[in-house]
Amino acid sequence: MSQKNHRGTACVGALLACVTAFGGALASPAAASPAHRPATPPPVSDFKGVNWADPRDNFAHDAVVPSGLSSTDSYATTYAKSKAIIGGFSELGANTVRLPVNPASVNGPFWKSYRGAIDAATAKGFKVILGYWEADNAKDGKIDNQASWDRMWARITSAYARDSKVYFEPMNEPFGYTAQEWTDIAATWVNTHRNVPRDRILIGGYKYSEDVKPVCADPRLKGTRLALHNYGFWHTDWTSVDQWKADFESRIGDCASRTILDEFGASMTTGLDYNGPVNGSNEVAYIQAATDIIRELGLGSVYWPGLRNGDTYSLTTLQGTGTKLSLTVNNHSGLDRLHYAWKQ
Repeated sequence: MSQKNHRGTACVGALLACVTAFGGALASPAAASPAHRPATPPPVSDFKGVNWADPRDNFAHDAVVPSGLSSTDSYATTYAKSKAIIGGFSELGANTVRLPVNPASVNGPFWKSYRGAIDAATAKGFKVILGYWEADNAKDGKIDNQASWDRMWARITSAYARDSKVYFEPMNEPFGYTAQEWTDIAATWVNTHRNVPRDRILIGGYKYSEDVKPVCADPRLKGTRLALHNYGFWHTDWTSVDQWKADFESRIGDCASRTILDEFGASMTTGLDYNGPVNGSNEVAYIQAATDIIRELGLGSVYWPGLRNGDTYSLTTLQGTGTKLSLTVNNHSGLDRLHYAWKQ
């Protein structure tokens, strides 16, 4: 997410039933990644997802740990917790989850356990997008350490390049680079990881992943998918749905068939009615426009966030302890708009 920290917690929601994870034999990390091979790659419109985020907004110099998990948990415990949370996301209607990675989470001891979250999601049939976040003590929109980043991606792709449910996003919001610098980096990544099919690579748009057109136009990146971000707080004075829709379209150009809006969101714990009239609300106008555009253009979409402790944008709140976890919906009208976008 763009660098900010405007979050809170929680309401209740009767829609989402308690989902718990328990029992059963768990596959080892090495055995838990079957080679799913669909006949044809799914269109971007089949990406109907949520972000599952670290309470620190995914910016961390140590291991990035999604809400509800712990870096000290075993693979089995991580798998069980993740099975519960992914089950909750499935109850929302999602089939995709975006998870953060960084060198500390992958190159260090947490990777063996963290794979339990990825494996639990793919076992549920979810598509998993793994995206790199820079550290909290950097935040300059650039790769923190090239060697560590290279090692991280080598380890991730070694584990999951053959699993067609797993997708790779080389960097979240590369705002520290010019368009040419970023497309050069992205093209090098694609060339380095030629064992990864291009349709399983998401290249973030220019700056805060806010404009996919420069990436879309680069022939070296042909066949990759494009990751777009857009937030209502970027233009807090806009209260027109049509104005917001025009803004989305200007960021996409003619690249809708490749574009996944893998970050967009608004307040879900403040009681806003996203189904009602705008009534001068910047956030209502923005969410209605975003979900209209997703539906009309057939974009992929991954809401920010499905779950992040302490985030006012979080669609759900985590309940329970240990591996007996469940999710409650914070704003049913917000979920209604996602279902509309997803044609559910």
